[in-house]
Amino acid sequence: MKYTIEEAKLLKKEQLAKGIFRFTVFSPAVASVAKAGQFANISVAGKILRRPISICELDPQFGRIRFVFEVRGDGTAILSQAVEGDIIDLIAPLGHGFDLGDPSLQAVFVGGGIGVPPLLEAAKSYGRNASVYLGFRSEEAMILVRDFAVRGAAVRIATDDGSLGYHGFVTDLLKEKLQNDHVDIIYACGPRPMLKLIAAMAREQGVACQVSLEERMGCGIGACLVCACPILKDGVPTYRHVCKEGPVFNAEEVVWDA
Repeated sequence: MKYTIEEAKLLKKEQLAKGIFRFTVFSPAVASVAKAGQFANISVAGKILRRPISICELDPQFGRIRFVFEVRGDGTAILSQAVEGDIIDLIAPLGHGFDLGDPSLQAVFVGGGIGVPPLLEAAKSYGRNASVYLGFRSEEAMILVRDFAVRGAAVRIATDDGSLGYHGFVTDLLKEKLQNDHVDIIYACGPRPMLKLIAAMAREQGVACQVSLEERMGCGIGACLVCACPILKDGVPTYRHVCKEGPVFNAEEVVWDA
């Protein structure tokens, strides 16, 4: 795995929803080589361990990367206090991202909550052939819907409380899609129970599926064992580093009941 340590300038900071921020940073060395589904390990003042943040969008022409993250603890709270012009110390690109296929294929993207951002760059590859299903707690927690739409994707929303779009789980929308339309491949990121259900639905329908797993990480480069996860290799469970061999895996390789 080849990665760069770079001091990236924070060009733009936006708050997308309560506790959710988007950073646009100038990082030409990383933007020129990073792929959809990879992530960065970002240094946080006063903390020993870096924080893994998924790459949301790449703009290699202008050397820019966009990250979207949610404040979940002290580290991300400190990171959220950065101001435009600050230097963001990052290691990237890390991990194995999405394997993107023929853009003429019918691709479905399913994201839940903060699992939505890693899907944006991948969905751009399919344009109008991308169907995007996004699930949120409520309308107030909704993020990036317009970003998918302006890039040609057909977007549907599900909210737990029914405040916007479909009242229920985003997996219900996927089930409807699989029953009524042809789907070549599914890409998904979000809570593990959601991914487990999506993997089962894909297997039942014989549709290829890639999932981006969320695991706690330490080093981010495969040197520690914090993010080890059981993955099938030749039908036998064996531990793999989510930070290095993942975070994206083929759904049928993941041991969901471990």
